[in-house]
Amino acid sequence: MFHPTVARLTYRALLGRRRAMILFALPALLVIIAVAVRTLTGADDTTAGGILGTFALGTMVPLIGVIAGTGAIGPEIDDGSVVYLLAKPVPRPTIILTKLLVAIGVTVAFSAIPVLLAGFLLNGNSQQIAVGYAVAAAIASIAYSALFLLFGTITRHAVVFGLVYALVWESLFGNLVPGARTLSIQQWALALGQKAAAEGAISSDVQLPLAVGLLVALTAGATWYASRRLKALTLAGEE
Repeated sequence: MFHPTVARLTYRALLGRRRAMILFALPALLVIIAVAVRTLTGADDTTAGGILGTFALGTMVPLIGVIAGTGAIGPEIDDGSVVYLLAKPVPRPTIILTKLLVAIGVTVAFSAIPVLLAGFLLNGNSQQIAVGYAVAAAIASIAYSALFLLFGTITRHAVVFGLVYALVWESLFGNLVPGARTLSIQQWALALGQKAAAEGAISSDVQLPLAVGLLVALTAGATWYASRRLKALTLAGEE
């Protein structure tokens, strides 16, 4: 279910000059902030948790997910070059799964690893905060990639929809409306990160069993429906 040629083309598209600049800029900013805060205030668990939870997991990870998830297929559909890919004897679910795995790999590399590094810089992984937030970032990367890849198959405005979900729904409504947090990938990921950190170091508004179930359901459902959308696109082109 993994196609090397599709993966290579997807990596090339995601790591092109324009996207690569954004992908590198966000983690670099996080590391710079971590170094500056550690230099100015010293090691502090509360400060570390605030930076990793608010900026890293709340802003950086979903933005990288938007770039990687929508960029894995959206531009090919927009400019029509997806037709050449669909003309190949490759099953449509294989195309979607390959692109999803590439998007996940890119998102994890540019989010979870910098989060881990920033956590060590901020407080030396005291209370396993760095590890906990890195786990949460990695888990969130999977769900974000699946959701935003789906957006790329259903609308030409996938980036806009992704930003609305990441920055408006999760960051705004998620903080103002308690009930909305149950439908937040960030909160689901925090539930797993909470288990990797020391007790009380990380908190989530969603219980672990529910978080795992929702993460699996979203990732599987989004991948399945994206495959159906790609199949429908193929049939429309053939007609």
